[in-house]
Parts: sequence; structure tokens; C-alpha cells
Amino acid sequence: MTIKLCGFSLSNYYNKVKLVLLEKGIPFEEELVMTHSHDEAVLSCTPLGKVPFIRTPQGALCESQVILDYLEAAYPQPALLPADPFQAAKQRELISFIELHLELVARELYAQAFFGGTVSEGTQARVRKQLSKNIAGFKRLAKFAPYVGGDSFGMADCAAWVSLPLVAQASKLVLGEDMLAAAGVDWKSYAKLVGERPMAQKVAADRKADQERIAALKAQAS
Repeated sequence: MTIKLCGFSLSNYYNKVKLVLLEKGIPFEEELVMTHSHDEAVLSCTPLGKVPFIRTPQGALCESQVILDYLEAAYPQPALLPADPFQAAKQRELISFIELHLELVARELYAQAFFGGTVSEGTQARVRKQLSKNIAGFKRLAKFAPYVGGDSFGMADCAAWVSLPLVAQASKLVLGEDMLAAAGVDWKSYAKLVGERPMAQKVAADRKADQERIAALKAQAS
């Protein structure tokens, strides 16, 4: 049994795991599972119904960073973390910062930015204030030399590449400015650099195909 990656390609966390699988050359299959499923077979693998999760010969794993740490330990080559424990921890530090202090904060804007909803002015003001503070902190950690953690592509890039554009786009669409760019983070050049990698191109192409397919289905339904 190969690894089965469960979720959907519009999820940045799904794509984070998918990029690691591809970069490592790990055989895997994909299974479409939507978030917040009430199917007991899904909940037995991911108790909150979140995606992504993976099915392995040993059992299921949920939470994207747990999955990445498992993949790095089970398939150590090619390595996406430095051999030095401190430098490996610095990669994980960046991932935690990107996901907890940037993406999770900006996620409060997604309903309005991407899904036709509305975010209250109070929420917008709170997110703007928090993002401004957190982006300044991120700039102290990130290197962009040229990769987010230094001169080599690593695990942190798999997180940054899928999440930084969402933070930028959501803030621009809802708050009126790309807060990453406004703070001097040249995320577009960085995203282009990582996006030139063949495996990143595959992830992006699959995501685009799914976006077009879903848009076509919505058009038919209306």
C-alpha cells in the first residue's frame, strides 16, 4: 500500500504536504476528501474532519506538520531539513511562524476575500493590527537568501510557498493593501523562484485544474 494523501488541492495545507511528497519522490495516491466531513471513516483518520490527512500502511496521520515530520523521518532522502538539529529547528520555527502568526491571522479574511462572504470592520481592524505586528516579526526570522530559511530549498519553503500568497491576496482584497509587500516582503519574487521548481509547477497546475473544474460545476448548477 502506498501513501494516500486525502483532501483537496484548493487547500494550502494539502498542497504543502503534496509538495513534500513530490520533492521527496515518495509514491502516493490522492483521494478527494472535503473538509468538515461527517463520514465516520474520515473522522477515524482526522477527528475534526480537517484536511489534509494521510493513510499509511501503519495507519492514518492528520495535521500537516505532523505529516511532514513523519515523511522526513521515514523517507530521509532527499532531505528537506538540515542534519544539524538547531538548523532543522530553525526551519520548523519558520513554519510555525508562517502558519500560526501570518496565515491563521489572515484566514479570518478569507470568507470575504475568496468566498463571497463579509468580514466585519471590527475584525478587519483587528486583523490589520495583528498582521502588521506579526509581519514585522516574520521579517526578523525570514532570510530570503534566496529561500525563506537561507540558501537551500527546505521544508519551510513548502509552507511559505503555499501560504504567503494567500496572506498577501487576502489582505489586499479585504484591507486594501498587500500587507506583506507594504512591509517590504518581496513574496512575489520568492513565489516565482519556488514556483519554477518542477514539483511546484505540478502542484500549481493541479490546483488550477481543480479551480477551473469547480468553477465549471458552479456555472452548470446556476
